[in-house]
Formats: sequence, C-alpha cells, structure tokens
Amino acid sequence: MASEMRENPEEGKPVAVGEASVAAPGDAEKLDAALVQAPAAAAAARDASSAPSLAEQVALVPTDPGCYLWKDAKGNVLYVGKAKNLRARMRQYVQLTDERPMVPRLMAATASFDYVVVGSEHEALVLEINLIHQYRPPFNVDLKDDKSYPYIALTKGDVYPAIKYTRERHRPDTRYFGPYTDARAARATIDVVRKVMPLCVATCAEWKRVRRQLEAHPEQTDVVALAQAESGRPCFDYHVGRGPGVCAGCITPEEYATHVSQVERFLAGHRGEFVSELKAEMAEAAAELDFERAARVKRRLAVIDGLDDKQRVVLGSAQDVDVISFWREETIAGACVFVVREGRVSRTCEFVLDKGLDVGEEELASGFVKRYYDQTSDLPLEVCVPVELADAETLEGWLTARRGRVVELHVPKRGQKAHLAEMARNNARHYLARYELRTGYEDKRTNEALLQLESALALDEPPMRIECFDISTIHGKHTVASMVVFTAGKPDKSQYRRFKIRAELDEANDFVSMSEVLARRYAPERMADERFGARPDLLILDGGKPQLTAAIEQLGKLGLDIPVAGLAKSDEELFVPWDEMPVVLPSGSASLYLVKRVRDEAHRFAITFHRELRDKAMTVSILDEIPGVGEKRKRALRRAFGSMKRLREASEEDIAAVPGIPAEVAREVYETLRAWDAELDSSRERAADGDDGA
Repeated sequence: MASEMRENPEEGKPVAVGEASVAAPGDAEKLDAALVQAPAAAAAARDASSAPSLAEQVALVPTDPGCYLWKDAKGNVLYVGKAKNLRARMRQYVQLTDERPMVPRLMAATASFDYVVVGSEHEALVLEINLIHQYRPPFNVDLKDDKSYPYIALTKGDVYPAIKYTRERHRPDTRYFGPYTDARAARATIDVVRKVMPLCVATCAEWKRVRRQLEAHPEQTDVVALAQAESGRPCFDYHVGRGPGVCAGCITPEEYATHVSQVERFLAGHRGEFVSELKAEMAEAAAELDFERAARVKRRLAVIDGLDDKQRVVLGSAQDVDVISFWREETIAGACVFVVREGRVSRTCEFVLDKGLDVGEEELASGFVKRYYDQTSDLPLEVCVPVELADAETLEGWLTARRGRVVELHVPKRGQKAHLAEMARNNARHYLARYELRTGYEDKRTNEALLQLESALALDEPPMRIECFDISTIHGKHTVASMVVFTAGKPDKSQYRRFKIRAELDEANDFVSMSEVLARRYAPERMADERFGARPDLLILDGGKPQLTAAIEQLGKLGLDIPVAGLAKSDEELFVPWDEMPVVLPSGSASLYLVKRVRDEAHRFAITFHRELRDKAMTVSILDEIPGVGEKRKRALRRAFGSMKRLREASEEDIAAVPGIPAEVAREVYETLRAWDAELDSSRERAADGDDGA
C-alpha cells in the first residue's frame, strides 16, 4: 500500500507517514526520497493474476493536492502532472475521459505510477516543474535543444559586483538576466551596458585581484580600498571609461552600488528613471562647470538614444509585457517571446520545443510558461499567451510570488497586443524553419515516414512515389476528382491532375466516381504518357472500405498490381486489401503525419477545383435567369464592367448608368447578384464544415 503524505501541523510541511519522510518541493536531491510508491509498485512481487488494475490502484490515491508520475514497465517516468485533487485527476487518465490525443498513447505505455502529496496547489506547481526538470519525461513539453542558454549576470554577492556573460547553473548570490537565445546579442548588450554605466567585468584580472583581497579580509573593506588608491594598478577599461576604477581605489562601495542599481534597471528594460537620473547628473555637472563629466554623461545618453532608435515602440503606454506565441509542426514547435519593457521590445527570444501537434495548445503554452519563467528572473507584470489556460490562477500565483508584484496572464483578442502576438507567431514560424533547415529535420522525418510505411503496409520498398485521389461533389452535381503526387515524401505539384466525372449522377456516389477516375488515370494510354509520370509505389484513397473496394476492382480489370490503401477520416485508419483489420499507424508517428498530409492535400485540391466549376457555372447562368436581360443587354454589361467580379461589386446606380439598361432591369440585376452572393457564401460555409464532398 502506498504511504500517504499528510501535513505536519507544527511545521506546515507535507510529511509522508510510512516510507517517505518529508517531501520538500524545490529540493531536487530529496525528490526521489519523497516519491510515494503507488500500489502497483507494492504489487510487483505478487502473482500477475492477482495484481490490481490501474483503476483499482487509483481509487486508493488521496484527494489532496500534489503531483503524479506515470511510469512504464521499466520504471521510467513517462509523464508528470499536478492536480488539486490527485484521485479525481488521475481517474480521468485511467478512464480515458481526458480528451487530449496523447492520453490513450500514454496510458497504453503506463504500467505503474507514483504520487507526492503536498500542502497546496502552488507547491504542486513548483514540485511539478522540478520533477519535469529532473526526469525529462517524453510526454511533457520541454525545450528541444538541451543546451544551456546564455545569461547576463551580476555577481551581487561581491563587495564590487561584476557583470559577466555566463551559461553557469544559477547561484543564489547572483542576479541573472535572460535567457538570450543569441549569444552575440548577449555579449553586445554587455558592451552597451558598460558604455552607459562603467562597471567591472568578471574577466578582468585586476578585479579578480581586488576580490581575492576582499575575500581574505572581509572586515577591512575600507583598508583594502585605501590600499588600492595608494598602490593599485588601474586596468585598461578604467583608462577608456568602461571601468569605474575599483582597481585604483577611485570609487567607494556605496558609489559602486549606485552603478550596480542603475545597471540592473537598465538590463531589466526600465530606462526611463535611469535616463532622468543621467540628465540630472549632466545638468548638475554643467552647473558646477565640470564640463568633462557632463560630456561623459552626454555620451552615455547618446548610447541610450541609439538603442531607442533600434527598439521601436509597440505599445502606446510604458507597459512591461511578455508576448508569447507558437508555431506548431508535427512533433516540434517554435516558441517566440517578445520582451516588452516600457512599451518597447527590448529583446526577442526564440526556442524549439520537442512537442508540436502531439499535445494540445493549452498544454503546450502552460508547459512553456513553466519552463521559461523557471529559468529567468526578469518577470513582467503581464504575460500574453495565445490560449486560455486551465491552471492560469495557479500560474499567476507562482509568477506573482517570484516577481514580488501581481503578474497577470492575458489572452489578447484585438489591438496592439494581438498584433504583437501575431508578429511573435510569425517569428516563431521563421525560427522553426531555420532550425529545420539547419538540422535537416524535414529530411530525417520524411525518410523515417517512408520506412515506417514500407513496414506497416508490407511494401517491397519505401513508397517513393505516392498518388492520392479524392472525390468532391454536392449531391452529385459538379462531381470532380483530384490526384496529388508526393515524390520522396514531398508534394510534386507538376504531377497534380484534375478530373471531371463524366458519369450521370443524381446523388453522390463515391464508388462509381472512384472507379471512373482510376480507369482513366491507369488506362494503358495514360500509363504510357510521360506527362502522368511513373507508376506509383503506393496508391492512397481518401475514404474507407467502399473506395478501397472500387479501387481493387478497377485495378483488377486493368491488370495492374499497385499497392493501395484507404485512409478513413474518423479514426485515421488505413484499410488494406490483405487484412480485414485496418492498419493503425502510431499516433504522432512520422508515417501518420505523412499520409494525413497527402490526404489533406488531395482534399484541398479537389475542393478548389469543385468550387471553380461551381462558381463558373453560376456565373454563366446567372444573367440568363434575370427577366429583361437578353443577349444584347448581357453584351452591354460585359463591355461596361469587363468581368463578372466587377459587375458583382457594382452598385445599382452603376448598373443603371450602362447605356441600354433601364432602371427596373438594373434593380433586378443588382438584387439577383446579391442573392447569388448570399448563396455562394452559404455553400462555402457548408464546404468548410465538411459537406462539400465525400
């Protein structure tokens, strides 16, 4: 039986009565000791026939807040989550009432679980972040690139804090700004900061010498400073105005602390107050006739003005906002963060996440917010995310505790922030494209997909040429078929073909339509026609058993042996002629993404052709249906407007102004065209809902 964690009323900490003693969220070294073993772990030694099911084990889980860990048969952590009520949340998994697509795959791989009970939902969030960081579960959202990102750091634990570029693990006595996804940008920022406000750099040999002396004699700070003034060696940075002169005893710790405070505000993007202080200092120096100091301050202000020219204003007021957006592709996603301080974009950060379409948008956003803000101390007062988050209140509490002021999560719908979110989304898309090009991701995924299809469909070789057919119709009218071709896993649009179905149909009949189009495509004269390309390695039909049956019969009549499969729309299953049971490609696999992409492209191409024919037919016949409009008046309207599109955009007065068109006829033309537009819009809405073809 799993030991339970209960709150100790004397200490206010979650305590386990039994195996684990104390669960301290945030203490990674004690996390393993704090994990409460689920009943499955205790049942491992029992006979398999008497082992309780996961549902029975979950029924014994407490209803307290905490974190749960789903594990596979080897004990590897697959997924980490948090809950206000552990039993209720975990029951959603085992009963498959959680509608996220990844849940069935997760539970199919799950053999046991652990859980940790904590005192509050906020503690559960902190523990969840630590557990994900520790175990890196494959079903949780995480950064694709496992490298450590660069930061700008201030060594606040020193008497004279220095600025440095670093990738080190965060230390409690150092303040970090970042992360920066561009190392050059981080180094350039340090260079700009030291032009604006002289500060020691951590790589300076003289600063290190002074630091060693202060560490050796911490109680004699004034004596060390005096010794530097008498016998110190000024560094090169001091001579060029980028060092404050610590090595030469030219600045006291109190004056240096003022520099550090100003640099902190500058790096945090809060430059307004800093600029005001510099202007006041310049005015004071000028009033005292200290023109050399006034000139130095003026040069610093010029550097800041140059930054303002590069950082355009994106918000009307001086707001501190982080705008987060994503671009998702298959199993990866690009994330972009616009860091807006005082209404200006101070920097942009881009990341690649190792989950794309595998998880819902809400979980993707929530997971990224936890991962990103666990690594940075630069928190705004508002975080814009692309979707409402179920745990928004808990996240806001966590961010508020880290920031020290209220932080809100917001989903922008319109206005400047919505426009900024769209810009961030475009940046995420471009960054992901650059990542794919740099790493060869698309080629790897394509090769993997072709090999998986070869194995799943029992093909002789990878399907280098895939042809897919789709039928589009409305109640048998304007029935068309599309053929799309993918060569080496990529669309080959020069090989696309469109067919008008010649059979007289009173209603939609996919069996007849598919038989006709296959007979025409794979007729001997077409197979010999170089314009139709080579024989396909795999034929995919958009549909299930009926379409597959039609294809098998038609190919048999033609004496062709082409591997064929029908992709059902509902469950994304592939029906094959050699097995009664459909082939189910693994969810999230490269092969499933490829066949769905082929199917969707065939559907898009068919729908486009169908709309063209339907619109053309309506355009030709619409004027014939208007009373009072004969051949002569049709020619007059065509000469006046040049196209049907311009005629549809014309007003009633414009139509009446055409020579030979009476006012009452102009009214009839105008009203008929409005009714036609309304019908066209309605049919397009039906097509978007899936009624435009089978």
